[in-house]
Formats: sequence, C-alpha cells, structure tokens
Amino acid sequence: MSTLNLPPQEAEDSATVKEAVPEIDTSKMPPGQRAAFELTEAARETASRRGSFIPKLFMGELEWAHLASFAGQTAEERDQGDAFLQRLESFLRERVDPEEIDRSGEIPQEALDELAAMGAFGIKISPEYGGLGLSQTNYCRAAMLLGSYCGNLTALLSAHQSIGVPQPLIVFGTEEQKKKYLSRVAKGEISAFALTEPEAGSDPATMQTHAEPIEDGAFFLLNGEKLWCTNGTKAGVIVVMAKTPPKILNGKPKTQITAFIVEMNWPGVEVAHRCRFMGLRALYNGVIRFHNVRVPRENILLAEGKGLKVALSTLNTGRLTLPAACVGLSKRCLEISRRWASGRVQWGAPIGQHAAVADKLARMAANVFAMEAMTMVTAGLVDRDKRADIRLEAAMAKLWCTERAWEIVNDTMQIRGGRGYETAASLKARGEEPAPIERYLRDSRINTIFEGSSEILRLFIAREALDPHLKVAAPALNSQLPMTERLKSAIRAGWFYAGWYPQQFLAPFHVSRFTFQAHPTLAKHLRYAARTSRRLARNLFHAMIRFGPKLERQQLLLGRFVDIGAELFVITASCLRAQNRLANAADNGQKRSVLHLADFACRSARVRLEQNFRALWRNDDRQNYQLAQQVLEGRLVWLERGIVGQPSEEFAGRLPQPTETAGALPE
Repeated sequence: MSTLNLPPQEAEDSATVKEAVPEIDTSKMPPGQRAAFELTEAARETASRRGSFIPKLFMGELEWAHLASFAGQTAEERDQGDAFLQRLESFLRERVDPEEIDRSGEIPQEALDELAAMGAFGIKISPEYGGLGLSQTNYCRAAMLLGSYCGNLTALLSAHQSIGVPQPLIVFGTEEQKKKYLSRVAKGEISAFALTEPEAGSDPATMQTHAEPIEDGAFFLLNGEKLWCTNGTKAGVIVVMAKTPPKILNGKPKTQITAFIVEMNWPGVEVAHRCRFMGLRALYNGVIRFHNVRVPRENILLAEGKGLKVALSTLNTGRLTLPAACVGLSKRCLEISRRWASGRVQWGAPIGQHAAVADKLARMAANVFAMEAMTMVTAGLVDRDKRADIRLEAAMAKLWCTERAWEIVNDTMQIRGGRGYETAASLKARGEEPAPIERYLRDSRINTIFEGSSEILRLFIAREALDPHLKVAAPALNSQLPMTERLKSAIRAGWFYAGWYPQQFLAPFHVSRFTFQAHPTLAKHLRYAARTSRRLARNLFHAMIRFGPKLERQQLLLGRFVDIGAELFVITASCLRAQNRLANAADNGQKRSVLHLADFACRSARVRLEQNFRALWRNDDRQNYQLAQQVLEGRLVWLERGIVGQPSEEFAGRLPQPTETAGALPE
C-alpha cells in the first residue's frame, strides 16, 4: 500500500464549474443508474498507470518491464520482518486461544494491549509517527501468519490498518492530521471505516448520511447511519463517508461525497447495534448512528467532495491484505490435509494415495503456490515503487485468492470427512487432534464478499480493462458530443485500430527475449501467456464491435474476460516466483519440486482459461437471464410449495424491490 504523501486538493471556491462530458454515453440510462455511474466515474483514478501490469494484459501486451525485476526481499528487509514476525508468532502461540475467542465472541483486552505494545497496530506507519515502518511485503507476511491462526484477530488488525484510519491518512492526510491521529492508532487505538448503509452498498449514489456546513463552514453537522462498520463497536476514531451540499454543474446539482475523520467519543455518535455473523464471531462490527455530530472542517480528508476517491483508493490498496491472509489460511489447510491424508488408512492404503484425494491435494498445493506468487509479486511492486498503480493487481489477487481459499477450505473439510465437520472443541474432548476446519470454514466464507464482492470486483476490473478502448472509441458513439467531435473521434479510432489489431497476431520481441532467461519448463508457459494475452485482446475487441455501448450490460461475458486475465496473471506470477526460487534452491531435488509445482499451477490455469474462452461465445446466458426474470416475476412460485416459508407481515414490506432495469434482457 502506498505511503505517498499527497497534498490535499483544495475545494473549488466557485459554486459552478464546467462539467466534463463522460467517455460513456449515459443519456439512455435510467436516472438512478446514470447518477450512480457518473458519481463513480468521477472518482475513478486515471492519472497513473505506472507499475501496472494488468491493463496492458487486456490490450494484448504481456509487459514484463514491471514484473521481471521482482527479486523478493532484500536481506535487510527480510530481517526486519523476521524480527517482528517471530514476536508475533510467539505471542499467538502462547497468549491467544482462537477457539475461546470464537466461543466467547470477544478478543481479550490484554491480548490487544500486547499487540499494541509490539507495534502490530502500526506495522506500516512510519516510526516518525510511532509505527514500525515495515514494508508492504512484511505486512503481507504478518497477514499470512495471522490468517493461518485466528480469523478474528486478522480481521481486526486488517480492518484497522488497511481500510481504517491509517491507510487513507497516510495517503491523503495533512501533516497536522497525521501528527494528531497516526501516533494514536499506531499505539493501539482501534480505527474503522464507515461507508456501507442499510440502503447503500456498492451504489454510493443512494447514500443517505449527510453533513451540512455550519458556522460559516468551520464545522459540519453529521447525521445518518452506517451499517457493517468493522471495528466500529471498538474503535476510538473512524473515517466516515457522507454527502455534503451538491455542486451546481451546468445548472444541475451534482452529488458530493466527503470523507471525515470522526472520533467515537464525540457527542451524537452512537453504537446502535453490534452485528453477529456465521463466522468471525469476535468481529467488532456494528451499526453506527450520527445525530448532529459537529465535525471540524480540518477533519476532512483530501477535500470536500473527494470522499469517494478516498474510499475507492482505500479499498483498492487495502484489498491486498485479504489475499495474504487467505494464503496463510490455505497453507494451514494444506498442512492439515497432508498430515491426515498420509496417516489415515482406508481400503489398505493412506487416503492420499487414492486418486480422488490425491487430486485435491495436488490442486491445493498448486493453488497455494499461485496465491502466494500473486500476492508477493504485487506487494513487491509497492515496495519497489510507492507510486505504483496496483489497484488492478490487488483486485485480481483478492478475487482469485479468496475464491481459491474457499475451495481449499471446503476440500480440506471433505478430506477430513466427519472430523472436518466436527468442532475443534468436540474433537479435543474425545482425544483427537482439534483441527479447526469447521471454524475455518465459517470464518473464511466472508472473504469473497467483503472489501468488494467477487461480482463487484469482476465489474470493476472489466471497467478498467475497457478503459483504453473507451478512450479511443467511446466518444464516437457518445450522443452527448457534437457530431464534428464524434466524426473526428471515429477517424482517430479507425487509425488506431488499423495499427493495433494486426499487432494482436504478432509475437512481441521483449517477451521472447525474457523467456530465454527462464527455465524451459517456465518459458513455454510464458510464451503461451504472451500469445493468449493477444487472443484475449482480440476477443475483447470483437465483443466491443458486437455489443457496442451495451457491452457494459453483459456482466457474465465481462466476468469471463476478467477470469481469463486473472489466470494469465496466475501463470506469469507463478513463473516469476518459480524462477526466483530456482535461483535460491538448495539442491536439484528442491528445484524439481518447484518446477513440478509451478508447471501444475500453470497447466491448471490454462485449463480454466480455455474453458472461459469457449464460454465467451457459446453459452446459455440469455436463456438463464430469461429464466431468472420468471423467478423474479413470481411465475415459478409453485416450485416453492411444500416448505415453511413466507416472511411475516412485519418484514414483508422491507424486502428489496425490483430495480429500474430488472426486467431488461441482455442483447
């Protein structure tokens, strides 16, 4: 995550500013969809692409310039991380009982105090402000360690540092804000991030929390309610997103969202409810209400109206913690599965020798290797260049690693059988190894949902993947632009694609040159990835021609493009990490194991990738959508007969209602 100090942008003095014409024509969108789209587009970060590998991947370029120099940690950096990780591991083993935390739903205060004393609340905060000042890679290593042991502690420390006050303050805070708050949160004052509301999830346009300026703008009066605020019931200071008075653009009011630093002991701040969940039972997550809370103007982060940019940036960079924690969890599951499958004998042989279980173990190991490769390569990009744009790499790592981690936990339960489904406490009570698979399954299910669900991340990555094409071609299709500008854009687009499209059938020299340095086993996968990135770019271009402006509605199609890109990232990161490990391997036996592991990871990725290519143009998407609309319209309620169902009258009116576009069919 970036530690770049950016000067806050001053709010515009004028109430009226010129409105930029969007790249995408929004004139035909329903009002609600248009408002949400334009608000999110305005907050997108488009200035920096330095250090970003994924956008070029979707344009047919397997660009190694940003990845090939990755060489892992320096000895000094690793020693710094080792010193902290050794203290953290000893503390977890000797002082933390994750089963008791799960049972009681509480993390002991003495445990939090010890974590604060060792610096665990300020791992990346500069020593200038009381933190440890460790690298992103070492922070990810700490997340792996925590993720392998206690999901509740992982969630608390991750939410505090990755999406709580430290991250947005490091990136966007003024020097005065940093001096006031960073030392507090580094010393153990828990922080949180408040964005979601009962009626506002991934759509910020429906946000109801608002802040009105008072006393000539010196303060804002904050009112509203936030839902699912992780750490909120335990926090001393939080970042709150709220609507502020709209700006007038071209005679029309435009929604403004502002980020405020709010102290939980201020008058009017109320913890209304602590939410309870299937897993992470000690998650300090709740409903936070604000009633006429006076927030000083100096507690605005970045600038008035820039809150959504703060929120998106915080979530984008903070996502890298989750895949790291998933790596730790998956490694622990691999360990449990290996020991059980090698020692449990059925039908005359250890169950790991039976093909069905062996297949699970092989995929588990390969996926753990790939997950760690994606996470560490991305973390290395941040450590090499604090200004590197890794939002797509982090989003892809979060998407892929959380989905694979869920599969690994599920397979571990299957391998353990009844002993996987049984609680650790019950196993221990009858004298068996208390492997906590049941707890891991409950705790890990949320990973594909929070900090951007898999579905939302696929749309986010797809939007960014389309961005280079939209910059070239979208103005030609935008009815909001004058015809002369549209014609000029069409000519520029035609000229661009006349040169770009033939290149998608050629082999780029710089990738071939790099493969000469790689082991032959890895080089063949790199050459495949280079070819396939151009194939991906061609198919994405074909989809743009076929669907035109309606492509953004083809969510399943776009999701397949994203999944193809993710598998290409798996291949490249796995090969890169394997090449580095080969250079440091102790003997030929270890080298053979690394190659076998990387080869299997890449082959598995290629199988999944080819399945997605086949499904791009041969699928049942339209028929599935039509069937879903019949379900929504109540035509298939007869399928629901014979159950105890039907919500009570009290809650029937609170069920979600169809959206404006619910009945629209994809083209």
